[in-house]
Amino acid sequence: MAILRLHVVPNAKVDSVVGIHSGAIKIKLRAPAVEGKANAALVRFVAEHFKLPRSSIVLQRGHASRDKLVRIVGLNQEDLQRSLLKNRSELRAIR
Repeated sequence: MAILRLHVVPNAKVDSVVGIHSGAIKIKLRAPAVEGKANAALVRFVAEHFKLPRSSIVLQRGHASRDKLVRIVGLNQEDLQRSLLKNRSELRAIR
């Protein structure tokens, strides 16, 4: 199990990992921050990248904030962070 600190920016042009923001991985999402759409898009984005079922991705904290803690069951924390940052150019436009 891994826990990631994420900083999410809604209403972006494309879904992508853009780097680090205050020690958290910064992710831009096209979804708006209304009625949980950005949270759902975040879970979908992370699940598709790691080829995991959405049920493996749990938004643990930050439902109404840009700063979030996400728990991912099935992978370790170091591998998750390394993969997100290493492949950020490949993560663009995941729908």
